[in-house]
Amino acid sequence: MEDITIHEFDVALINEFFTELERQGPGSAEETVRALSFIDNLSNTTKIADLGCGTGFQTMVLAQHTKAAITALDLCPGSIEKLNAKAAKLDLQKRVNGIVGSMDNLPFQDEEFDLIWSEGAIANIGFERGLNYWKRFLKKDGYVAVTYESWFTNERPAEIEKWWLDAVPEMDTIGHNISIMQNAGYIPVAAFTLPEECWIDNYFAPQKARQEEFLKQHAGNKAAEDMIAFMRREADLYSRYKQYYGYVFYIGKKI
Repeated sequence: MEDITIHEFDVALINEFFTELERQGPGSAEETVRALSFIDNLSNTTKIADLGCGTGFQTMVLAQHTKAAITALDLCPGSIEKLNAKAAKLDLQKRVNGIVGSMDNLPFQDEEFDLIWSEGAIANIGFERGLNYWKRFLKKDGYVAVTYESWFTNERPAEIEKWWLDAVPEMDTIGHNISIMQNAGYIPVAAFTLPEECWIDNYFAPQKARQEEFLKQHAGNKAAEDMIAFMRREADLYSRYKQYYGYVFYIGKKI
């Protein structure tokens, strides 16, 4: 179990587990709103892309705190179905449209968006690669806002370093990531860490009941059991090593 990485689990199994949860990664409505406060010139003509949107928790927060038109994209059809249902329930379907697609093969026009948003998802294609590729879809002076796993210290215990570098090989310090953002052609506007409750209360705690239910549904399925063991280990490691790493919101403006 020690050597299994997240990349070895079946995507369908991961999606089945997470689409039943409100959030698919650490974060909060408050931190989404805080990040939004750094974006200038939001209006009813603003166009936002929310990439790797999951079931759309943060998409709805963006829609409720702006007048923008939002296109939300995710690889998982089940997540997009839930997102569009949420938008309809909140009467936001005229401004929020969820589509199935890949964040490394976007179906958009060059310079189509004023703001590209992505919480907990850019690591799937790489921080540097994502920032460089997505830039073409932003207007001049458009913004990018992403959360990304980052080291808070230059040195850290071997156990946690190995765990994260298996999951996110490019993971680095905040300073290094800001320089990547600059080199990709953005002016860094803000970088702030997500507080612990974004992990403990909003990500790990809701998983507990879901894990029990999931194990019952998949009794005797070793892949499902290994995946839940992996998630429990992730929560345990966070409780022991949270001073060394976390998610950081990076906000940049395209030059």
